[in-house]
Amino acid sequence: MQNVILVLNAGSSSLKFSLFAERPDELALQLRGQIEGLGGAPHFVAKDSAGTILGERRWADGTRFSHDDAAHQLVEFLQDYRDRYRLTAVGHRVVHGGQEFSRPARVDGELLEKLEKLVPLAPLHQPYNLAPIRAVAARAPQLPQVACFDTAFHRQQPELAQLFALPPAITGRGVRRYGFHGLSYEYIAGVLPRLAPRRRPGEWWSPTWATAPACAPCWPAVAWPAPWVSPPSTAYPWAPAAAPSTQG
Repeated sequence: MQNVILVLNAGSSSLKFSLFAERPDELALQLRGQIEGLGGAPHFVAKDSAGTILGERRWADGTRFSHDDAAHQLVEFLQDYRDRYRLTAVGHRVVHGGQEFSRPARVDGELLEKLEKLVPLAPLHQPYNLAPIRAVAARAPQLPQVACFDTAFHRQQPELAQLFALPPAITGRGVRRYGFHGLSYEYIAGVLPRLAPRRRPGEWWSPTWATAPACAPCWPAVAWPAPWVSPPSTAYPWAPAAAPSTQG
């Protein structure tokens, strides 16, 4: 029986999951999938590492399906593999860790209370990130859970880079630049030197998202945390590159 870690990424209308087997020098993907259409027409699909569908189910349009229901469906599916896998921990993507959390943290009641207070800073994401944490805790309270924060990658920036031009009274209430998509940035910074070990002089690689500014960790990115630099178009060595303007 293999020890496995379940990784969950909960959004407003979906719950994505991956199951990794613990190996001496790596985590090996075993299963992956998602439950999408929460609140609409729920659809569950699970695949193995090669992409072969292992399970699929659809519900009628308009079916009321919460994140707790999604977690229940996932647990029900994984029951078929209980003789093959031993679940040892669950990892969660959490959008906001505020100023306090700059690295993954073990989930407990105190942590959940702190993360709940950050909901006003990410109201469209944070509640859904916390929902499966509570669902897992209710079903398996002794199972270790770890929260990994999208904001953590950006906590290494100098204080000035994290501030808006606002009065201290407002900044003190938590209104500042936190940075997002940090887990993706960290992953890219970690694998890019291996996937593209050479670059031409003056060449910059910058991951971008449609809803986020570009971020340019220095090249080559080595051990976490990757230092911050900016492409030649920005004035300061710590600043993320500005997103391209969409104005005409």
